[in-house]
Amino acid sequence: MSKAAQLAALIGSGQAQGDKNLIINGAMAVSQKGTSAVAVPNGGTSTVDRMKFYESTGGAYTSEQSSDVPAGQGFSKSIKLACTTADSSIGAAEIATMSQIIEGQNLQRLNYGTSDAKTITLSFWVKSNKTGIYTIAIYKHAGGGTAYGCPVEYTISSANTWEKKTITVTPTAGSTTLITSSAGAIIDSNGAGIEVHWGLAWGSNFNSTNNTWSASGFYSTSNQVNWLDSTSNNFYITGIQLEIGDVATPFEHESYAKTLQKCLRYFFRATSGGDGQFATFGSGVAYASTSYLGEYTTPVPMRAQPSIASNVTSNVSQGQVVLGGVAKAFSSPVVTGNGHVMRVNMTMSGATQGQGAYIQIMYASSTDANIDLSAEL
Repeated sequence: MSKAAQLAALIGSGQAQGDKNLIINGAMAVSQKGTSAVAVPNGGTSTVDRMKFYESTGGAYTSEQSSDVPAGQGFSKSIKLACTTADSSIGAAEIATMSQIIEGQNLQRLNYGTSDAKTITLSFWVKSNKTGIYTIAIYKHAGGGTAYGCPVEYTISSANTWEKKTITVTPTAGSTTLITSSAGAIIDSNGAGIEVHWGLAWGSNFNSTNNTWSASGFYSTSNQVNWLDSTSNNFYITGIQLEIGDVATPFEHESYAKTLQKCLRYFFRATSGGDGQFATFGSGVAYASTSYLGEYTTPVPMRAQPSIASNVTSNVSQGQVVLGGVAKAFSSPVVTGNGHVMRVNMTMSGATQGQGAYIQIMYASSTDANIDLSAEL
């Protein structure tokens, strides 16, 4: 096939277009929550943006942003996972996994739920000291139809060596018609559409047949290694790309600014910004002597009304409501609104009703003051 014919084929399949990668932050470049190793939560995010973790075993592991990357591929960052507490025997209902959840409205081009459902290809670079069979899983959420999962095995062959993996998942994997039936439809909203999992350890309750769609919560096979069996174990991954078609095309590198804009839809950290610095988090009034009412506009519209958290509530040396030059400690922050321009409520004391005010967050005690807004799936 000539180069022109190859290009025409790619354009026809949609693979030569921008934003072909359904994964956000696949190059692990954005890490708003920090870069140092922290214990992963069970069902939450940490360090590198958009990567979600589950950990319900007797073991434990950390995540961090790393500069260890495959040579010559254009990547500067990866995510590193490290086992910190070993569990040599994984219970049937226990799991340890990293995932990304993709909004349903971003997946309508897959045509799931119809006879025109598309084949997808997942590619990534991975490295671990523990060799053996691992699994990824494509899990289609029940919204729009029925929940289906398809685990696919891949092998880490050489210890401590970057290897590129390519996995293709057809809508009829295992000769089933689940995805091409109406029950295979993906919800057309900002809700969860598909989860992509990289398994570290899976209990037997989650095992199914390799490369086969089946109903409900099947994410792995019985061949999956137990990566949590030693505190010497590490796992690095970068260059994640999920695209339409049965060919893994070159990774779609994009600017840091573009990736950050995508990530801000799901999480935004307002921070004091370093030694001696401070930042303003919106302005408003004293609604009453014990409450602040203000407005805050996020850098980009968020996926949904976010939750709010802060590491400085009730600590006037790092975060305060300022009224007429007088600092007041705040607590119990709440936001309501459409995920872009939002109402901010906080509790304080000693204010005069109607007095103008603003929220200030400051660097103190060698720690950045943060206010986090999260609309993660």
